[in-house]
Amino acid sequence: MAQQQFLQVVVRSRQGLVFEGQAIAITSENKNGPFDVLERHANFVTTIQKRLVIIKPGGGKVVMQVGSGMMHVYKDQVLVFLGVV
Repeated sequence: MAQQQFLQVVVRSRQGLVFEGQAIAITSENKNGPFDVLERHANFVTTIQKRLVIIKPGGGKVVMQVGSGMMHVYKDQVLVFLGVV
């Protein structure tokens, strides 16, 4: 069985760093509806809206209300920029 890798997540707003840490999953929404990002997810860029949920190792979660933003996923690294769209 393969060892679980974590997503490395950085969330920024115009005011600065909002969140930085590891996650086992991220949930958000774009114009097509809700989506999840898990380890080894395909690389992509998308706009996000409404909410951002970060599921941390151990089961804790961070929930953010999002007016608009951009998410970039690349090799288990997730960068989120809030308020840029």
